[in-house]
Amino acid sequence: MARPSQLGFQDAASPVMEELLNFHDYAMVIVFLISTLVLYIIVVTASTKLTDKKLTQSQGAEMMWTVAPAILLIMVALPSLRILYIMDEINNPHLTVKAVGHQWFWSYEYSDHESIEFESYMIPTNDLSEGQYRLLEADNRMVVPTKAQVRMLITSDDVIHAWAVPALGLKVDAVPGRLNQTAFIIGRPGVFYGQCSEICGANHSFMPIVVETIDTEDFVFWISTMLES
Repeated sequence: MARPSQLGFQDAASPVMEELLNFHDYAMVIVFLISTLVLYIIVVTASTKLTDKKLTQSQGAEMMWTVAPAILLIMVALPSLRILYIMDEINNPHLTVKAVGHQWFWSYEYSDHESIEFESYMIPTNDLSEGQYRLLEADNRMVVPTKAQVRMLITSDDVIHAWAVPALGLKVDAVPGRLNQTAFIIGRPGVFYGQCSEICGANHSFMPIVVETIDTEDFVFWISTMLES
């Protein structure tokens, strides 16, 4: 289970989030090295007398501080573009779920099963059970199978919302009159929490997102139960 209260990033639950975490660590190493070098140059320049204050030009130095940043930018840009393409890739999804943002709750429609649709409201604090998260638990969770590509169609019924689940590396705007899409694969069973990430009104902080992943056999049973109800 992703712990929303922990410091830093949540544990990755999808391949995309794993790629994002790896890129974050990679970029932070580059930033750390640049910061260390700049700090070293400042300290040396301020503390030593072996500097030529009358030096007006140096072709070698100008070439170095022009080429080196360009190489560093390429080293950051190429992995970043790769992840952007991965995030946009949707190939033969096993399941399609439509999420619609409302003021201030979410509704879900399982497009492959016309009769499965429900609304997801936040559980009030007084009704929480032991171990449930305040302001993050919903009365109806979005249930999906593990190790299956799920396509999300996201839109809004009133104002701009954002469907965001940090553990999955997802944040997609829900715009009225527009249908955005994304996809994810979750490799392990669990419960993952998110919230609307757009300031959509007075109760913006009270429309949580809860994604529960279960084994394929259990998901088939859940689908049959929803169809019968």
